[in-house]
Amino acid sequence: QIMSIEAQLFELHEYARRENLEILEEFQESKSAKKPGRELFNEMMARIDNMDGVGILAWHPDRLARNSVDGGRIIYAVDTTEIVSLRFPTFWFEPTPQGKFMLQVAFGQSKYYSDNLVENITRGIRQKVRRGEWLVRAPFGYVNNPKTRNIEPHPTKSRIVVKAFEEYAKGTHTLGTIADFLADHGVSTKGTPPAKASVARMLSNRVYLGFTYHKGEYYDGSFAPIVSPTLFEAVQKMLAKKSRPRVQKVPNHFPFAQFARCGECGSMITAQYATNRFGTKYTYYRCTKKKGVCRQPYLSSSALISQAKNLLQSVSLPLSEIENMEKQIDLWDKESISERGSVAQNLKTKLSETKEKLDKLVSIYLDGDIERDIYLQRKDLLLRQKAKFEESFKDFGQQRKNWVEPYRFCTPFGLFTSQSS
Repeated sequence: QIMSIEAQLFELHEYARRENLEILEEFQESKSAKKPGRELFNEMMARIDNMDGVGILAWHPDRLARNSVDGGRIIYAVDTTEIVSLRFPTFWFEPTPQGKFMLQVAFGQSKYYSDNLVENITRGIRQKVRRGEWLVRAPFGYVNNPKTRNIEPHPTKSRIVVKAFEEYAKGTHTLGTIADFLADHGVSTKGTPPAKASVARMLSNRVYLGFTYHKGEYYDGSFAPIVSPTLFEAVQKMLAKKSRPRVQKVPNHFPFAQFARCGECGSMITAQYATNRFGTKYTYYRCTKKKGVCRQPYLSSSALISQAKNLLQSVSLPLSEIENMEKQIDLWDKESISERGSVAQNLKTKLSETKEKLDKLVSIYLDGDIERDIYLQRKDLLLRQKAKFEESFKDFGQQRKNWVEPYRFCTPFGLFTSQSS
């Protein structure tokens, strides 16, 4: 049964020579006998219907049929004497009641073997899914680990994936430029950059969040994610935005515009770009002269920044105000500790609620109350929300006083004590 078709043919020809059997025609069926409807099998049975006194020579009964339909056709053809002989090098058969019974047993054993094999494979797949293992070949950025029978991030390719996500999240790239970026880093198909559709699939592939996939459904994976939920969601928003492009005017970034006033006439300061003959772009500020004649010329952004620095450096606070600031910072510190405890509890609650929603969703789907498409959409959304809450909770636990201590140090009193120590 494990022999190749070529080896089986050789053995069958040797058997026919030894038994003085005349081979009228050969049929080499490469499709599995598990399911009915094989073209060559149907053609063989049609030829038998139009011939008299013929038999079938096969390596084993399971080469003829491993399903009840084809097996029934063979047995019925033997009953009606359309097939007068069945010969197998590895199986005995005679067209007697006992022989036909043994043939039915052989067909039944073959079907049982196929069904049992499918059940064992399916059970193994279900167990791998429960363990969160990846089932097939590792996607780009991961590598299959034969020891764990799972996938793990590739040391270099995973960084390429992260960089591609980060670049696209900026909003300055298209799928085409990301494809060129991947090609520059060795990701190509026969020397050409990946197709835009392939790039879009990669940027929306949940495997990079640590999810495994089976039959259209995502599950929690036991392998390390490559992309953070925050970055993944940013890329999804950018993909959705670029799928329906809108013409938007990009606002100019002039920090001092509508903020400073002219020292001579009191009008507001505005700004504009200027480009030299080499293509270098500069920012210049000028008075709007809304209040009349003003003699102030244009001013470069670097010169204006220098003026602002000099002005700020000339300002100092009295010691009493510094002490009041220290007291306020201490108060903020206490409030921050209380607030952090509340935020941590809120994240725990949201994470627990999301897990409960997932469990309820599975129960509703198993009860047949919702369609599979709706179930898959909602499960995908809840899994992504759960990953986002888990990331937030993990980052929150690793955070320290992210603003109180730097703020305390940056006060004049903090700088003084630091320098003294």
